[in-house]
Amino acid sequence: MFSEKMEQALNQQVNAELYSAYLYLAMAAYFHAMNLNGFANWMMVQNQEETAHAMKFYHFINERGGRVKLAQIDQPTSAWSSPLDVFEATLRHEEKVTGLINNLVDLAMAERDHASNAFLQWFITEQVEEEASANEIIQNLKLAGNDPHSLFMLDRELATRVFTPPAA
Repeated sequence: MFSEKMEQALNQQVNAELYSAYLYLAMAAYFHAMNLNGFANWMMVQNQEETAHAMKFYHFINERGGRVKLAQIDQPTSAWSSPLDVFEATLRHEEKVTGLINNLVDLAMAERDHASNAFLQWFITEQVEEEASANEIIQNLKLAGNDPHSLFMLDRELATRVFTPPAA
């Protein structure tokens, strides 16, 4: 069992992860509307990853004897000015999530909740990967500029991404 404060913070993270999934679904819809199906695929995989992250928190709360309390999910933005704008928003969002995870680690350490701290270490590593992935695509989009051939090639590359469920 963990403290009420830790349980509440973990429940807030379930909501944050579900919001992330919802945001990436909105981004996928944006790309589908532009007929950039590879970009849309990348975002759909991102949606699946964030849903899996939410479920990891869900199961952890239950395993520790807590109670999952779902909250309303805010409506995400649905309009961007360009693919670059979408991925810059993605990076900003992932940086925000990194901050949320870091705050959870800080709380776990303050509460001397070693089990939660150990659980959260997976997310620390995951966030490094999330930020790096978004940043790589930003750099590719900046290199591509307004060249439609480069955008087409990047779209084809992003179409190859597949969802791999996280290890238990």
